Amino acid sequence: MSDVDAAIAALRLGRLVVIPTDTVYGVAGLPRAHGAVASIFYSKGRPRESPVPILGASIRDLEEVVRFDDRARRLAERFWPGPLTVVLPRAALFAHDIGGDSTTVGVRIPDHEVALELLGRSGPLAVSSANRSGFPPATTVEEARAALGDSIQVYVDGGTCAGDVSSVVSLVEEIEVLREGAVPAGQILRS
Repeated sequence: MSDVDAAIAALRLGRLVVIPTDTVYGVAGLPRAHGAVASIFYSKGRPRESPVPILGASIRDLEEVVRFDDRARRLAERFWPGPLTVVLPRAALFAHDIGGDSTTVGVRIPDHEVALELLGRSGPLAVSSANRSGFPPATTVEEARAALGDSIQVYVDGGTCAGDVSSVVSLVEEIEVLREGAVPAGQILRS
């Protein structure tokens, strides 16, 4: 059984897995699996006020999670797959508790072959950086394992990640860069 097969099996049971992305390693759970997102908060020591973003393999998958407008589609066409998280209004049927504000969700399509394979099979996942809250994010599976230990069912090794966090932009009202990361704010605002 491959790491991805093992991860899919664990996710379906509501367990957490660690996956590589184009930025850093992430701890992932199925939003629809009872207790999975709560386990992400617990394993990281992350405050519930900080929502967990949702990663998907395609815009079509993420349309189950958020409502895209023309601005969001333009940003997605330019920067996805890639290190840009876009905060948008929740889709009406996405009622899962991911922490933070219950009206919005940050979404992203990572530019990593292993992550995209897994997301294509699992559907959208709640994913937060694989580290204890307040500590540097893991760029290798070994760093993720050292940070999170046995709280994770499966660790998927995808090599060394770039290490830059994703940039975060809100399109809920006017465009607002919430965090500048791998994508410079100027590029986002010119799109």
